[in-house]
Amino acid sequence: MSGAIFGQTYPFRGADEEASSAKEDSSSYGRALKIILDRCIPLLVLGRKNLSNSWLPQSFQELYQATLIFQEHMTKAYESGKRAMMGNEQQEKNLMTSLIRASQANVSPKEGTTGSHQEGLTEQEVYGNVFVFNFAGHDATANSLAIAICLLATRPDVQDWIAEEINAVLAGVDSPESSYEAVFPHLPRCLAVVFETVRLYTAVAIAKSTGSSPQPLKLGTDTVLIPKNTMIIPNYSALHTHPRYWGNDSLEFEPSRWIVPNPHVPKTNDPHTAVSHPKEHLNEPANRNSPFVGWSGGARGCPGRKFAQVELVGVLVGLFRDFKVKLVPLKGEDDEMARARLLDQIRTDTCMRLLLQMLHPERAVLQWRRR
Repeated sequence: MSGAIFGQTYPFRGADEEASSAKEDSSSYGRALKIILDRCIPLLVLGRKNLSNSWLPQSFQELYQATLIFQEHMTKAYESGKRAMMGNEQQEKNLMTSLIRASQANVSPKEGTTGSHQEGLTEQEVYGNVFVFNFAGHDATANSLAIAICLLATRPDVQDWIAEEINAVLAGVDSPESSYEAVFPHLPRCLAVVFETVRLYTAVAIAKSTGSSPQPLKLGTDTVLIPKNTMIIPNYSALHTHPRYWGNDSLEFEPSRWIVPNPHVPKTNDPHTAVSHPKEHLNEPANRNSPFVGWSGGARGCPGRKFAQVELVGVLVGLFRDFKVKLVPLKGEDDEMARARLLDQIRTDTCMRLLLQMLHPERAVLQWRRR
């Protein structure tokens, strides 16, 4: 995430390593972001300035310091990128450089004034966009991944199904050496797992507004006029599980519903052609009346959609190429009883806390085994 946003990468750390190194890297971007995301509700309720009051709990003081560190990292990245752009220096492609370009767009003297007129993003708007990308891209993807792995633990057949695809596409290729262009377009089954998880458990309930004027809503042959400044939150669960669109098994986790035969596959026994022209592809609804809005849609759809899809597919490839996951039964349970228990936990333990998440994922004890 930090690489895509700032062009800075950090080594992965497990929970034990994170705890032991917390004091050592207390001023790092990664540590500051983690504190902000874990304690974002007090930040939203009280605001950053109020968190510095000495009578507030120590955790609030730490949160305040984390916001200062995060702001410092954003400011350094912004100023460095702006200097590089003004000097026509070569820059890495990341979110910050794209936002800086947008902030410098159409900067020209305004007629009748001595200053400059800026129509691009302001500095504060750049910072706001960076934080939103961090917030939505960090927790939303992680929460969806946790649910996807639990769902896959209940379906060994689906694990084998995606492993078959992964090993066919990556035959003889090390995962770190693979490229997006050569691999991602040929993993529709893995992407189907992502879409099916988001269909059943949409991470973000995006609210829409009619804005400053009334908006017409067509319902069949009728038109309803929705008043101005009206907040609208679609019922994602109803839309994503309605049998009219998804069939009688609409409540079931069935990634294969997204897969259809590829009509453009050439008739050949050449294995290289088979990989470059997969027999299957993802049947993603593309029209504006689609019943799937997992990443919203239209001009204001989720800008991190593709990033999230690639990230989730990449993790699935890394995990299920050589491993499979199994739910550990409790005492007295057989495999079917354990499966039913986990499905019930996913349904009852998943709720919205800013984002949709499993409240107690640690209760789902899973075991990873090499294939």
